[in-house]
Amino acid sequence: MGLVEKGKLPAPLTKLFNLGRSYSMWVYQWGLACCAIEMGAAFASPRYDVMRLGVIPLPASPRQADFVVISGTVTDKMAPAIKRLYEQMPEPKYVISMGSCANCGGPYWDSYSVTKGVDQIIPVDVYVPGCPPRPEALLEGVVLLQQRIKSEDMAAKWRGEGAQPMSRNERHEELSQGHVPPPAGDTPGGMPQRDPIVVGGGPIE
Repeated sequence: MGLVEKGKLPAPLTKLFNLGRSYSMWVYQWGLACCAIEMGAAFASPRYDVMRLGVIPLPASPRQADFVVISGTVTDKMAPAIKRLYEQMPEPKYVISMGSCANCGGPYWDSYSVTKGVDQIIPVDVYVPGCPPRPEALLEGVVLLQQRIKSEDMAAKWRGEGAQPMSRNERHEELSQGHVPPPAGDTPGGMPQRDPIVVGGGPIE
């Protein structure tokens, strides 16, 4: 895939590859609390039939996964395991944060042991608000992620280039509206910050 990394792939092939990737995605389920029940309903129930969207649950390991869904309360003790899981996934990789606890700490945000959102550990592509969100909301998040993949620059994605970090003034302005997580400069390791998708278009809480 050297042509992809160098950005020399013709536009029609890029569009074809992106279309194929968007409809052939292995999802790794990382359920930590009650939202995992709704995630299980979305991915395992014949009522929703997630495979009709081109999403295949239960890969053998993170090394075979294209994206991960983090659902439930992220604790400080669990944070290193989540980071390790993310690092084991091959590029290009994506993250969906499901539920208020994974998004910002939820009702436990002021606890000494709870991480204030999984975006403090790994970059998040899609936020699914709710406590808990319905399975339909998670499926909407998956569809929105697929739409992003169809139009993304494969070369930039595979090089790990995210959106440019915001200035502190821009950050405060965006956070006051409740739409954007902290930028890369304020996260451990200075990870690249992505422009997130919020299901429903509201605040991530």
